[in-house]
Amino acid sequence: MNNAELDAVAVASDQRQGERMMATVHKFLGRFVAYPSEHAQVAHALWIVHTHLMDRWESTPRIAFLSPEPASGKTRALEVTELLVPNPVAAVNVSPAYLFRKVGCEEGATILFDEIDTIFGPKAKDNEEIRGLLNAGHRRGAVAGRCVVHGKTVMTEEIPAYAAVALAGLGWLPDTLLSRSIIVRMRRRAPGETVEPFRRRIHSPQAAPVYSALEIWARGVPDIVWPELPPEIQDRDADVWESLIAIADIVGGSWPERARKAAVALVAASKDAEPSLGIRLLADTQTVFGDLESLATKSLLRELTGLEESPWGDLRGKPLDERGLARRLRQYGIKSANIRIGDNIVKGYRRSDLFDAWSRYLPPSPSNSATSATVLEFQRPSVADDVAGIGSASATENASKSGLVAAVADVADLAGSRGEGQACAHCGKPGTDAIPLLLCSLAGDELHLHADCIERKRR
Repeated sequence: MNNAELDAVAVASDQRQGERMMATVHKFLGRFVAYPSEHAQVAHALWIVHTHLMDRWESTPRIAFLSPEPASGKTRALEVTELLVPNPVAAVNVSPAYLFRKVGCEEGATILFDEIDTIFGPKAKDNEEIRGLLNAGHRRGAVAGRCVVHGKTVMTEEIPAYAAVALAGLGWLPDTLLSRSIIVRMRRRAPGETVEPFRRRIHSPQAAPVYSALEIWARGVPDIVWPELPPEIQDRDADVWESLIAIADIVGGSWPERARKAAVALVAASKDAEPSLGIRLLADTQTVFGDLESLATKSLLRELTGLEESPWGDLRGKPLDERGLARRLRQYGIKSANIRIGDNIVKGYRRSDLFDAWSRYLPPSPSNSATSATVLEFQRPSVADDVAGIGSASATENASKSGLVAAVADVADLAGSRGEGQACAHCGKPGTDAIPLLLCSLAGDELHLHADCIERKRR
């Protein structure tokens, strides 16, 4: 083999260094941790690698190993992680002062926070200082401000807060931490699942060459090229996954594809997190309202507390009342109003006042009374996009997808984008660009109707 061929072999070997390193880390983790999926193992391996390049990132994701029950492998995941990350700091039920000093004084510290449920669980006291540090510390350059007393002098002090953090605990985390974390929902091993028993005295020496390979590779990493993320990864999720996918692209081989698949799968799974009480209230009010246009406050409360598995009958020992309902809905811009129930005027809520919050905070549902007048009124801007320029052959399909007609009427044709020369058979007004007239078959008669008049005409 001549010199040119030897050089080519050396270059090829160097290019595969990252792949070999990632395969070694991935395999070492899999020996001791029973992951819920291959995607979780890929994410954990990439997260460990990212801790060796902390000076390269704008933000660092937290990785959270959570489970509903003990003995699910969460602590084991942290124990194995400790052997592979730089400057690990094990933390269990620590004080804010300890954590601040550790992060501020030990450059490049990797915080491994076990039993996080004792800090943020339902029976724990408020720990806003620790929460603030964990929230802010995901951004490079973040600091925690403190006042320090020297004798009679009060001085300010800024403690660096930027650090990689791995968490483990029961249940859920506060929403602010969940949104900054890769969520791995651990579970107990099934009878057929086996992993190697972990012994630090035995396996710490075995981890040393893996750690060395990580360090050597990290020193040779070129400038970061920020990756193109999958379309499913947006906003805060992009902050979480950008560094990990960047690493996968540098490593090459199968890792770019594996990282992107893991990102999409774990982000989708994270959306199944336990909703806040505010989101639960919006979802339950939507269920209670059904097709109704308004509800008296007392009736709404009665129906809410009557829902199966509803929390509204017991909030800290008391049922939800009028004041509590008003306070919780007010944060979404929803206020009660005087409504007519029969011959009486009472306090209550209108569907039109709730719909905007429903559409913004709840996932779309085909069963959410898509044909009601109020829903169609709020859909007006998109109605034109859905039906403009559609020929008669596809009008029925597209109008049905928009929730315009459902079982009410069959769209036969469109009389232009405005229904030129026609008036709505219900309200008598002409069509517009925003609200075109649809030529519908209703009870055997062909009628031109606005989208939001179809249901009214049916009634």
